[in-house]
Amino acid sequence: MNIFKGIIISILITLILLFLFSIILTYTNIGENVIPAVIIIATVVSILIGSSISTIKIKRNGIINGGIIGLVYILGIYLISSIAQMGFGINVYSIIMIILSILAGMIGGIVGVNIKK
Repeated sequence: MNIFKGIIISILITLILLFLFSIILTYTNIGENVIPAVIIIATVVSILIGSSISTIKIKRNGIINGGIIGLVYILGIYLISSIAQMGFGINVYSIIMIILSILAGMIGGIVGVNIKK
């Protein structure tokens, strides 16, 4: 249940961050070349926060639970992307996103289990 909670929190934070970025992109002169970097940052921050929040109560196995949150989150995103886009494939950018998502989840899990109430 905590893993599901962490994934939902991560998705909501990602949606909020990307919505805010889309507003900034619309009303400023920021180039579209920054979009991949912003997506990576939004994803990593979202997973970090989601896995931290979801592991606060369990107080054990934070690295495993956080890693699972990062993995399930990114695999879900890639599954939705592959359904939405024909010809979707794995490339270097995808591998970087998967690795960063798992690492962010693991770090967030470690932080979450070590937070004192």
